[in-house]
Amino acid sequence: MSGRDSYRPGPAAGAEVVKDGDRWTLVLTRELRHAPEKVWRALTDPAELREWAPFDADRGLGAPGPVKLATVGTPTPNVSDSEVTRADAPRLLEYTWGGNAMRWQLERMGDGTRLTLWHAIDKGFISMGAAGWHICLDVLQHLLDGEPLGRIVGGDAMRFDWPRLNLEYARQFGVEPPQWPARGSPA
Repeated sequence: MSGRDSYRPGPAAGAEVVKDGDRWTLVLTRELRHAPEKVWRALTDPAELREWAPFDADRGLGAPGPVKLATVGTPTPNVSDSEVTRADAPRLLEYTWGGNAMRWQLERMGDGTRLTLWHAIDKGFISMGAAGWHICLDVLQHLLDGEPLGRIVGGDAMRFDWPRLNLEYARQFGVEPPQWPARGSPA
């Protein structure tokens, strides 16, 4: 059985919600076994993004400026006019996606990296976002380890315990899990 066929995400962990009134931010943290420079390439290079991220980018994300991000794994791609607002290699990357702020912080930890993602997301989709990013970050880890699984997003994620993760994160965050498929749901 191949790595992809045997992949199952672990329990919901490494995520929290920061609330500021009606604005919610999903915060996910992972400790990766690779140097920040290698992780940075995976976060910014369009070819590497195609291996793990829930979107395709029309250019590298390593420099400020406009970028088009297109969701994948959805019946019709949703193309967002986005903006890289900050790119301090290999420490900090900030951009918008679908009108929501994204921030990636990379902190060197010995030979590895502590990766933290802040994603401003609608409260109604917070558990879905956590479940989706959980799987994407697992796939990123495999890619960095030289054992790529191939991107697992959208409907494909349903075969890889996304529904379980969605429920677990909803419980952790104290929210009602959205019904799948939810209208206007992010990829």
